[in-house]
Amino acid sequence: MLIGVFLLLLLVITAVAIVRSTDLFSGVMLSGIFSLLMALNFFLLDAADVALTEAAVGAGVATVLLLAGLKLTPSTEARARPVRPIAIIVVAIIALLMIYASFGQPSLGDPTAPAQTHVAPWYIENTPELVDIPNIVTAVLASYRGYDTLGEVFVVLTAGIGVMFLLGGGRGKPFSRLHTDPPQGLSHYLIPKVIARMLAPFILLFALFIQFHGEYSPGGGFQAGAIFVAGMILYALVRGEDKALAVIPPHVLLWMSAGGALLYGSVGLLGIAMGGQFLEYSVLADNPVTGQHIGIIVIELGVGLTVTGVLLSIFHAFAARD
Repeated sequence: MLIGVFLLLLLVITAVAIVRSTDLFSGVMLSGIFSLLMALNFFLLDAADVALTEAAVGAGVATVLLLAGLKLTPSTEARARPVRPIAIIVVAIIALLMIYASFGQPSLGDPTAPAQTHVAPWYIENTPELVDIPNIVTAVLASYRGYDTLGEVFVVLTAGIGVMFLLGGGRGKPFSRLHTDPPQGLSHYLIPKVIARMLAPFILLFALFIQFHGEYSPGGGFQAGAIFVAGMILYALVRGEDKALAVIPPHVLLWMSAGGALLYGSVGLLGIAMGGQFLEYSVLADNPVTGQHIGIIVIELGVGLTVTGVLLSIFHAFAARD
């Protein structure tokens, strides 16, 4: 409890520092610290899946992308406009309404909360029989809420397409200006170069573990894709863009982005073809439980492919800009 209060206090201090900072570089770095603190809070709340994603995306990938965007902007913010009283009033009213609404929410860990007395007991009681995997969170996200997760995958794909068009990736070759003289990155710094060479293989290996072990421990396609992208970005920063694109070329990234979502949807259509409903995995094998395992593994692979393809495409598109 004391650690949670301490981390919450650090979150508030960091958020205020971000708002008050006039130096954009400091704001970006503070945002990365804020994401790390959020990941620690998620771990304390036993939300390990969300913590992994927050640490990889919020503190890792997002920070790198913000720094890349910062290169295209001035180092300091423009002079702020005078604060309008109406804006302060609107913000204060909304804040008070949100605080008032929070009083109607159940307390943290309340065993009598509706989620604990209706939904959660059903999942806990029936998952061993229907899905038979230890990680109930994966069963909920990949099987019971398969429609919702499919929608999230297409949201990621659509967002990636939009960013690529904004950065010029929708016109011909998306990553064309990669060779700079002198070379940019961290390749000429000895300590980052040595540490990155040591850590990158383990980061990628851990991503594969998270991908294919998500049924038995925290993880899955979203977390694995984000961690894999973080490892590849580290590799690109140290070894250079050309080396990173030699490992996963641009056309492969585009196929991964669309192919992952297509793979996910194809599992649903296969269920219909085999006499079941859309995203009903139990009909994929003679044993319904085995069919659930097959469906979850395949759709999680699709999620991982899309997340990896989209995030890496966005990173390389940023890196290709002048």
